[in-house]
Amino acid sequence: MSVLIMAGQLLLGLSILVILHEFGHFIAARAFGIKVEKFYLFFDAWNFSLFKFNYKGVEYGIGWLPLGGYVKIAGMIDESMDTEQMAGPPQPWEFRSKPAWQRLIVMLGGIIVNIIVGIFIFWMLTLNYGETYTPI
Repeated sequence: MSVLIMAGQLLLGLSILVILHEFGHFIAARAFGIKVEKFYLFFDAWNFSLFKFNYKGVEYGIGWLPLGGYVKIAGMIDESMDTEQMAGPPQPWEFRSKPAWQRLIVMLGGIIVNIIVGIFIFWMLTLNYGETYTPI
């Protein structure tokens, strides 16, 4: 039974890290006025998801394939297989119409959040388990 609890804790911990990572991309895209179409924990392969809802034009959901997560950003050519959307001219709310420095920040958003979370976890562990040093 304890193995199942530990597996559940691992899945929960990794899920929280994935959500925070993807939130970094999400918040950077929204800050620059880029349209975000989907925000998913786990993958919704074959458009099947365990849970989904729409809020302010973004589809949030939990997919059935627990291998990570993703944020679908409008106009992101590398990850979008929507060739119909890419055939037209770039729209002002699309990723591809933004300057290079804004696209870079959106791409690095998840990594920046990972670094912040790592520093926070290290800081909390140091506060709880670190040795107290009093200079003489």
